[in-house]
Amino acid sequence: MRSPVTGGEMEFKKGTRVLEFRKDNFTITFHYYKCKDTGEEYTTSESDTININQVYNQYREKYGIPFTEEIINIRLNYGLSAAKMSEVLGLGANVYRNYEAGEIPSVATGRLIRLASDPVEFMRLLEMSKNVLEPHEYEKVKKKTLHAISEANPEEETYKAWLFENKYPGIMNGYKTPDLQKIKRMIRFFAHHNAPFTTALNKLMFYADFGHFKKTGFSISGLCYKAIQRGPVPENYGGIYNYVVNTGFVAVEEMAFGEYVGERFVATEQTDDPAFFSDSELQMLKKVSDKFKGLSTKQIVDISHEEPAWKNNVDDHNRISFDYGFELKNID
Repeated sequence: MRSPVTGGEMEFKKGTRVLEFRKDNFTITFHYYKCKDTGEEYTTSESDTININQVYNQYREKYGIPFTEEIINIRLNYGLSAAKMSEVLGLGANVYRNYEAGEIPSVATGRLIRLASDPVEFMRLLEMSKNVLEPHEYEKVKKKTLHAISEANPEEETYKAWLFENKYPGIMNGYKTPDLQKIKRMIRFFAHHNAPFTTALNKLMFYADFGHFKKTGFSISGLCYKAIQRGPVPENYGGIYNYVVNTGFVAVEEMAFGEYVGERFVATEQTDDPAFFSDSELQMLKKVSDKFKGLSTKQIVDISHEEPAWKNNVDDHNRISFDYGFELKNID
């Protein structure tokens, strides 16, 4: 990249900075370019995005404010327009639409929206707000909310409570709510394209999540990761993979290697599920799949051992902060 002033060569750099937002200070990994001739610093739209996303993410986590994806999904679950959702919550006409576009709610409003994600609580809000809806609108939303209450899947909720200690977005899960449906499809993606053994699959999941965080400030799955002897792994990966196999998304083939038997994951349906992934998520999945395709499990493990995310946490088998995504060596 060249300096817009001198035309001289610029070097990409990262460093710790403190930025202020709503009278709060947040420490981030600041991305910028430095002109070799003048020492002037510049940012691009891409680096501005990753810098400001870090600030916003920390602010939302600190004050319990839901993230944009959560805000959109909460409304969609009840079949309301953004304007009507605003009315039910007692907000201004276009306020909820602004939050879906990325504007950050106040602390009080953010917590109200998160409370509304529970259909039982939303039913109470709906009853208090019935006069702001037309009778047919009220009945439609009431029916959908009651259905959500009655159709809650206790088995899946039990699995989520067991598998995912971090229910809400934070730095340890890449600022994403754990999403079983997306996790199942990530595993099926790699089963389809790479047919990995368990140890290799752990690394593919790690690189996809941390690689996407490196680019956007968000993971894909919402999983937490730990550093163990043979590299980074999703927490509770055994239970997660068993669940995905038992629900029919992938199958396991046993492969014999002398006295050792390994389990290889294969897809029961060959699809990349583009409707479940954003463009950036699907691009990262493909990048990781292509990067490691044809490599042995040992080769993939050795590559993962080059990562600071593993080196700095393996001695104590620590959880890996997604801040290490910015130090990722083997995925651009």
